Amino acid sequence: MKEAPEKEQKRILVLCVDRDGDLGAKAEVKTPVVGREENLNAAVSLALKDPEEPDANAIFEAVRIYDRLKADNKPEEVVEVATLSGSELGGISADRKVVAELNDLLSSFSASEVILVTDGYSDEAVLPMVQSRVPVSSIRRIVVKHSESIEETAALFSRYLKTLVENPRYSRIVLGLPGVLILILAVLSIFNWVQYYVIAFGLVLSVFLLVKGFGIDRMAKNLYTWMREYSPPPLRVQISNFSAIAGALCTVLGVYLGWTAAASVVTAPQDIAWYLGNLPLLASYFLGGAITLIVIGVCVTLLGRAIRWYLEHDARLLRNGALIVTVAWSRQIFVAASDLLIGSAGPERVVLAIIIGILIGIASVLVTFLLHRRAKEFFRETEEQVEEFGED
Repeated sequence: MKEAPEKEQKRILVLCVDRDGDLGAKAEVKTPVVGREENLNAAVSLALKDPEEPDANAIFEAVRIYDRLKADNKPEEVVEVATLSGSELGGISADRKVVAELNDLLSSFSASEVILVTDGYSDEAVLPMVQSRVPVSSIRRIVVKHSESIEETAALFSRYLKTLVENPRYSRIVLGLPGVLILILAVLSIFNWVQYYVIAFGLVLSVFLLVKGFGIDRMAKNLYTWMREYSPPPLRVQISNFSAIAGALCTVLGVYLGWTAAASVVTAPQDIAWYLGNLPLLASYFLGGAITLIVIGVCVTLLGRAIRWYLEHDARLLRNGALIVTVAWSRQIFVAASDLLIGSAGPERVVLAIIIGILIGIASVLVTFLLHRRAKEFFRETEEQVEEFGED
């Protein structure tokens, strides 16, 4: 008598896939999670961290399917439930992590078929990867039910309406701009100028778009905040800055006067050859008209820095003083050079001015050296004393 052939045993795996990695990121649960109790604990932990997380409902559904298959009590079926997790980065890294965990799971439980449970279409993207390793007999996608009652809709609408009215960020656009346009329409209606409303509408709307588009409102706000919170620098810094501005203005005016003096030579439009041939003459008139204010501007700037360094007890004060003397004398050299180019003076005047300038520079260096040796204690003030002096 022949024995009845034994039925082939089915190994069913109820598999829940969390492709976006919420289980590890939010609940800090390591995957794969295998077993009924382990999956229940993982789902509870995730639900406690984020009650609105649909992956928790998907795990509960996987456990429910596992219990139903167990309740059928079919001896030819061996059922297991497990949860895999991807990565919160998504994309290729998430898929590779899911595949790696699936391979580890199948090495410990060689399933003959899989019932796939997901919480959305993004998790179903792993279906081809699962099917390439084990047949998928069923797919269960969990969609969380939401209430659609009229009361909740009205409450939600009133909340948004309250935000639009009370939040200045939105009320300026939703209420302010239409209010201005309606006011313009009312004013034009009083004077029977309604035909001009389209022009006024376009003007107001274009100004609003320009202000918002280029961020003029933010720049004006930042300027107002800066003016309100502005704290002037110490007096020594103010003196230095003011002298720099005054020096720059003197230099610009000097260049303008030099340009005017050179232009006075040109009585009519000339070609390039004429300008090249008369370049020394033009340069001489430019120097004669510009050099005085340019030298004054540079000296004023250096003088402001000298005052600041004196108040700060900075040793650079002495070198700066020598530089002021040298720059001041340089005017004589440029004036002599200008007269030489015009022809009203000989080269000996330029040579004499240069020699005197060199002697003045040497004398300034020697005086600076002597003053520095005699005033060492003055320039050895500590930084704390300098700060207190500046604040006073």
